[in-house]
Amino acid sequence: MKEKAKYSLIILIGVFFIFGCGQEPTTSETKEGESKVKSSTRVNIAEIEKGIKDFIAVQTEKNGGVFPVKDENHDLKMKLVRVHTEYLSNLGPKTHFACVDLVDESGDVYDVDFFMDGEPGAMGVTSTSVHKFNGKPYYSWKQNKEDKTWFKLPLEQSNNDLMGVVEGKDEFEFYYSAQLPQLDGPAKLWIPIAESDDFQEIELVSVEIPEGAKRIKEGNYGNTLLYLDLGPENSGEEINLTYAVKRREKGPYAAPEPDKSIYLASTKLMPTGGRFEEIAKEELGDKINDSHLIQARVLYDYIIDNMRYMKFGNYGNGDSNYACDSKTGNCTEFHSFFISLARSVNIPARFAIGASIPSDRNEGGIDGYHCWAEFYADGKWWPVDISEGNKYTALATYYFGRHPANRIELSRGRDLKINPGPEAGPINFLAYPYLEINGKEVKVNSRFSFQRKAKS
Repeated sequence: MKEKAKYSLIILIGVFFIFGCGQEPTTSETKEGESKVKSSTRVNIAEIEKGIKDFIAVQTEKNGGVFPVKDENHDLKMKLVRVHTEYLSNLGPKTHFACVDLVDESGDVYDVDFFMDGEPGAMGVTSTSVHKFNGKPYYSWKQNKEDKTWFKLPLEQSNNDLMGVVEGKDEFEFYYSAQLPQLDGPAKLWIPIAESDDFQEIELVSVEIPEGAKRIKEGNYGNTLLYLDLGPENSGEEINLTYAVKRREKGPYAAPEPDKSIYLASTKLMPTGGRFEEIAKEELGDKINDSHLIQARVLYDYIIDNMRYMKFGNYGNGDSNYACDSKTGNCTEFHSFFISLARSVNIPARFAIGASIPSDRNEGGIDGYHCWAEFYADGKWWPVDISEGNKYTALATYYFGRHPANRIELSRGRDLKINPGPEAGPINFLAYPYLEINGKEVKVNSRFSFQRKAKS
């Protein structure tokens, strides 16, 4: 393929506006940064996709397994995540456009626009330019009403605050509260305890719980829990935990190969194989031979495109079969379905749960728990938050490989096996206190709240 790539980090976001009119437009260049829409015959989109993938593959092979993007401020070494087939287009005679997601060595995702010329199957790239960085646009497009040309408009007043997202770091107190119901006999209680890791620094400032609590460890995922034997004398007692939390934004992070006996396994409500394998392979198509990173993005997009965030019916259990049948649910269904699909095609994946801290205020209540997932590819764990990417589609790129700083993780994993454990068997997942009476789970009235530390 003829190499004509000019690596300039000029930023584009106007493709949506150009291509959003229900037809395949084309452009003719007028002067730098301007183009005029003209009519054109449709070309084979699959050929354009093949052209850009072939170009990236050739350059990747020439550069030791990475695709370079350079300018005076950047020297990026990238890998392909996906080609946006919805934006592939013919812009004029022998002129084509492709929008591609590439990821650098740190896990940052760049939405890069490619302009190509030549016949389908024999195209050369004439220019590349970065459209977005982790989902945030740097440039916009505006149309001249008089001559209908489009020109680039710098986003000088661009707001780096994404919807509901605190980037970088966040610091807050997190208040975990619950009240025990009326107890007419013996009962058992398990409470998750948040712990520090590479992305959150946790201090348990105060603990108000019934006497006799014991700290226990869960084996597979390393969770810490408080365990209590209760009786009628504990009826109505309050549970209050106060955490001081320093949290930083989470991106892909290097880690050893995970234990496949855990992270490729079926669980009670997250089965693998069967129809989950069939769905995953059908969606992947010829990408079944691509990297796990590319495959995970296909499955991520499948969940976003096919599920609706809806708290209706038997939701909130993280049941992959329910999610597959209803195509609805809350965060537990979204991520359970993804994990079942990923594990079914040998992509290690895992589940975690905690709470999302509001970004638009500095204190008050929190609307319950929130959960998320991670998958393993290219020697890293990649965070994803598919239900948030579904609710706020403008953030779909951000949430593939990112968790914001404004959250706290309480526990990890599914089918938690602990000793002493419930008579009913492993705990599905653990955010709220788990109360067992006569071998059955009883819901505990629980509430979360927070106070953000004032910025100095």
